[in-house]
Amino acid sequence: MSEPRVASSRHNNRGNRRDLTIFGVTALLIIGFDQLTKFLAQEYLFPRQTSGEGPIELLGGFVKFTYAENTGAAFSIGSGITWVFTLIACVVVLVIFRYARRLASLPWALALGGLLGGSLGNLIDRMFRAPGPFQGFVVDFIQLPYWAIFNIADMSIVISGIGIAILLFRGTPIDGKPKLVDTSVDTSDRLDS
Repeated sequence: MSEPRVASSRHNNRGNRRDLTIFGVTALLIIGFDQLTKFLAQEYLFPRQTSGEGPIELLGGFVKFTYAENTGAAFSIGSGITWVFTLIACVVVLVIFRYARRLASLPWALALGGLLGGSLGNLIDRMFRAPGPFQGFVVDFIQLPYWAIFNIADMSIVISGIGIAILLFRGTPIDGKPKLVDTSVDTSDRLDS
C-alpha cells in the first residue's frame, strides 16, 4: 500500500520542481526582456523626444514607441505617492513566492512567473531609477490608441492577471491535485418517503 503513495509523492516532487523551474525561468525572461527594452527606450526614444522628432510609428500609427517616465501607477494615477506603489509591489512579490511553493501546475507556473516577472520589472525601476529608492520612475514606451503608455512588465502583469482569472474560473488547482468530488448519495429523502 505504501508503494503507490511513495511513487505518487516522487511524481509530485518532480512536477513541483519542473513547475518551479518554469516559474523562475518565465519570471527571469520577463525581467530581462523588460529591462532590455527599457534600456533601449532610454537610449533611442528619449533622445528622439528631447530633439522634437516624435515617436516611432508602426502599422500606420496604430502602435507608437514613445518615451515616458511614469512616477505613478497605471494611467499615471497617484504620481505623488510612488513609495506606496513600491510597497504594494513588494507585498505582491512576497505573496507570489508564498503561493509558488505549492506549484505543481504548468498553467499556474506560467501565470505566476509572468506576474512575478512583471512586478519585479517595474519594482526594479522604482528602486533604482531617479530620484531614488522607493520613488523611482518607471520607463514606459508602448502606446496604443485610447490607452496609456505602457511597457513589457505592464503587459506581462495584465496577461498573467487574465490567465490567473481564467485558472480560478475553471477551478484549476495550483498544486495540480484534482478537487475531490463528493460522490456520496444523500438517501435521507428516499428513506422518508
